[in-house]
Amino acid sequence: MPPPVGLYDPRFEHDACGVGLVCRIDNHPSHRIVEQGLEILRNLSHRGACGCDSATGDGAGILLQNPDTFFRRVCDDAGIALPPAGAYAGGLVFLPTDAA
Repeated sequence: MPPPVGLYDPRFEHDACGVGLVCRIDNHPSHRIVEQGLEILRNLSHRGACGCDSATGDGAGILLQNPDTFFRRVCDDAGIALPPAGAYAGGLVFLPTDAA
């Protein structure tokens, strides 16, 4: 093991067995990024990164560029006016199912 340096201490090497990140720094949308993210998820399934542990909230997520053309078409059909591309965001929220 390497010696401790700055904030790094090899005693903590056991804390996390895996993290995966994929991005395109040229900001070009590509379905390949999604495919690679899913491949990472499959490779990390041994650590529970599958969103199936409702007690701890451990899981996985993916951040995607908004598909503006799709959103614009669907929102236009629904009578919703969107601001210019890049000036809005979308999100997914999981709320309790118990009405009380």
